[in-house]
Amino acid sequence: MRLCITGCAGFVGYSVATLCLDTGIEVHGVDHLGPGDDLPLKEWRLQQLSGSAGFRFHHLDVLDHQGLERLVADVASKVHVGATRPFDGIIHLAAVSNVRRSIEDPDSTYRTNVLGTLSMLEACAHWRIKRFVLASSASVYGGLLPGEPPSEGVSAKPRPSRECDPSDNMLSPYAASKKAAEDLCRLYHRMHEINAVVLRYFAPYGPAGRQDMSVFRFVRLMTEGQPVFVYGKGTQLRDFTYISDIARGTLAALGIEGFEVINLGGGAPVSINHVLDRLEACLGMPSRRIEIPPPPADVLASWADISKAKALLSWAPSTSLDEGLRQTVDWHQSHRDWLRELPLDCPPRSGA
Repeated sequence: MRLCITGCAGFVGYSVATLCLDTGIEVHGVDHLGPGDDLPLKEWRLQQLSGSAGFRFHHLDVLDHQGLERLVADVASKVHVGATRPFDGIIHLAAVSNVRRSIEDPDSTYRTNVLGTLSMLEACAHWRIKRFVLASSASVYGGLLPGEPPSEGVSAKPRPSRECDPSDNMLSPYAASKKAAEDLCRLYHRMHEINAVVLRYFAPYGPAGRQDMSVFRFVRLMTEGQPVFVYGKGTQLRDFTYISDIARGTLAALGIEGFEVINLGGGAPVSINHVLDRLEACLGMPSRRIEIPPPPADVLASWADISKAKALLSWAPSTSLDEGLRQTVDWHQSHRDWLRELPLDCPPRSGA
């Protein structure tokens, strides 16, 4: 099998590509390695992937239509006799994933997340690539802002989000861009009979995660003896999902026929305070917590109904929160010399 994975140097992209390579799948990774605070992390992930004989890296932006055309045409010219298409599928993970950035710069978020998805779907249509997986987000479900009274039809009591739930209460341009990308997948399935699967990820975490993510930030600050900033009282719920479980579900989605939207979540939300408690136990040190006001678009709870993933993908999370946090801490401690050089946004201005 030969796959194209966009955003291969990102957190989820690196993990999915690693799983594919471990199972003998040839991976053509696409990433533009945009400059920013997380570039050292991207370079580290890419270095790990580049050691595999089955990996080919293409330094390319998903908005570069001519570059993508050259890439796909080049791969098509080299496939074995009898092959009908350059790739067996595309896993599209490239995105602007920072909620705060989407509020400050909605234009670049929309161009990357929506037009980038359109670009990859056009490649599928032109080259008759019939399998497409899109990384979406639990943020499309929206929710109440802290202190906001529930409106008609919106419950203040947390409950699992189902794929059939309405998505008209989104709280950020990032969420809206992901929903627009989902709609494009549905459209291209109808127009071109592409098997398109939308995966709504719930709070991925784990080794080599992004530095704007809460678990990364907590481990780094606690290890260095610095205070940990917590939004509000730290009672907001997050359905944390270990990265290897996310990768496994993403690869399994390539086997789906038709169009589907599927949640990938831990299925057992916990509070931010609980995560800090478990990290204290894992690190053997206390956390000095400082409460700060919640930012815009910080939802009260995320919680995935994963019954559809169980039924269609035979998937369920297999890594407990304690085990996932332990592995994350171990990775941080093994790489602390260069991780401590990465700038952190403290106090953070975006959601966990």
